[in-house]
Amino acid sequence: MSDSPDLALIRRVYESRMAPEVTKEVMAPDFVWDITPGFPNSGVYHGWDSVAKDFFGTPMPNIVSFGAGPEEFYADDAGHVFVFGHYHAETKTGVKADVRFIHLWTVRDGKAVSMRQAADSHVLQEALKG
Repeated sequence: MSDSPDLALIRRVYESRMAPEVTKEVMAPDFVWDITPGFPNSGVYHGWDSVAKDFFGTPMPNIVSFGAGPEEFYADDAGHVFVFGHYHAETKTGVKADVRFIHLWTVRDGKAVSMRQAADSHVLQEALKG
């Protein structure tokens, strides 16, 4: 079975590893990025420029590598795409952590308008303790 257009759009974001040319094309101008409290750089960001500068542009404390590995994608008929996966992180002290996440994306008129994250912040906080 082929992906729905919404699911294909969001899968493209992960496959590109958030490449600037892809995010610029995919994200709506009023995009909202909502990161779970307790997670590094948590908060609600408005507009992709803010996400790029204030979330991705701010180093996560004591983390030398960090990436999102999507594992399952699901879509409904209301413009929602659910992504289950794991973040893979390594701290400056060499501690590695795999952190479960779910991302809930909302797509309207062919553009991503929001992403809400829920993640196991406790696992990452424990790894950061070293």
